[in-house]
Amino acid sequence: MDATKRPTGRKGRLPARAPLANPYVPFQLEDPPMYEPPKGLIRGTMYQGLDLPFMGMVNKRERNTTPKTQLQTLAFVIQELAMYLDTHRDDARALEMYREYQRRYHQCKMEYADTIGPMDHFSPGEGSYQWLDDPWPWEYCANKEA
Repeated sequence: MDATKRPTGRKGRLPARAPLANPYVPFQLEDPPMYEPPKGLIRGTMYQGLDLPFMGMVNKRERNTTPKTQLQTLAFVIQELAMYLDTHRDDARALEMYREYQRRYHQCKMEYADTIGPMDHFSPGEGSYQWLDDPWPWEYCANKEA
């Protein structure tokens, strides 16, 4: 049987060469309006023009400011700026922000390691091997946050 003439109504089958999706990706202009980093993190984008909530649902829940959320926010901004710079490599302001957030992330990570402990196996630590001494993420009651 010719693939283009298959009977319809068969579960789980698409006609040959059927489109799976029609994506919509808005084009970002140079120097777009941005959210403040904590708001961008909860909205899922730093760029107001790319904030297209699924079915109109908007996450408005604020996150508590902790050393971990500060690092997460800084890493999120760096990634957002990197993706923007992939398509706008001549935007000097964005590149300056990207470098500044990299410096802030590095400083914040060093402060975290000094006060709480290393974040990964690549960070130098002092004293004995303590990686397994802290509670695991699922041990909610035992987790500490500085």
